[in-house]
Amino acid sequence: MRILLADDDALYRTLLSATLRRWGFEIEMVENGEQALARLTAEHAPPLAILDWMMPGLSGPEVCRRVRAHSAVRYTYILLLTARDRTEDLVAGLEAGADDYLTKPFDVSELRARLRAAQRILDLQDQLLSSRQELEALATHDPVTQLWNRRAILDRLAKEAARAGREGKIIAAILLDVDHFHRVNDAHGHRIGDQLLGELARRLGAALRPYDLLGRFGGDEFLVTLTTETTDAAERVAERLRIAVAAGPICLQGAEIGVTVSAGVAVVPAAAAHDPQLLVHAAEQMLALAKREGRNCVRANPAAVPSPC
Repeated sequence: MRILLADDDALYRTLLSATLRRWGFEIEMVENGEQALARLTAEHAPPLAILDWMMPGLSGPEVCRRVRAHSAVRYTYILLLTARDRTEDLVAGLEAGADDYLTKPFDVSELRARLRAAQRILDLQDQLLSSRQELEALATHDPVTQLWNRRAILDRLAKEAARAGREGKIIAAILLDVDHFHRVNDAHGHRIGDQLLGELARRLGAALRPYDLLGRFGGDEFLVTLTTETTDAAERVAERLRIAVAAGPICLQGAEIGVTVSAGVAVVPAAAAHDPQLLVHAAEQMLALAKREGRNCVRANPAAVPSPC
């Protein structure tokens, strides 16, 4: 575990850091409060800090207050070291945001015990963050394809429309449907059908730019959202996706399954996409047209988004 050690006494920093390294900690050292604050509010900050109370620039308690006011995903455990031993000083340090307090000169075994307690708390935090991330993934991702689920991709479409509106760009929705997908389920079973959807998700993702958004819209439908400079660019993206899917059969458990997709494209100035559902509705109309006209094709409508019937 990494520890930030902040103390203006160079000899004290050297001696304490040597002890901490013997205990297996990785040490970063700074010599004043401003440096400590900058390091603790930076990305990938050390999870644990040992701060001297009296330092040039900012005191240890002031660093605590500013760190706690800083928005961060991970909590920083802070231990204050000071020669002050009055109860009011202890209270002041804890109220400033410190998690623990040790007076100088301190017993080395006591410091080690307090650091072990801090490590247990930080380990528990990591477990909680991991659990939260897993829950967030379950809430926003489709379990079959690992793509954004319907709600999440629509949320992101709304955000993309707002951002594109500020930048004067064009927002597009591409809705893709696997042609005759029910035949795969009938012939090979739903398990193979799910695996096929997973492989299609990989093919589609590989054909998109890193900043384009791809989600499973439902069943065998995929939704792509993107911003572009011209109205025909989105149609070219959809055609690239269609070609990527049809490039060759997908081999699953000894079976070679040929797959194609139909795509509907709706493109409007972001200022007109005040309701992303209307944009998706327009893409659905173009997808229906592609199916009527033989499937395995792209149909686009760069006109204004129509109102749903």
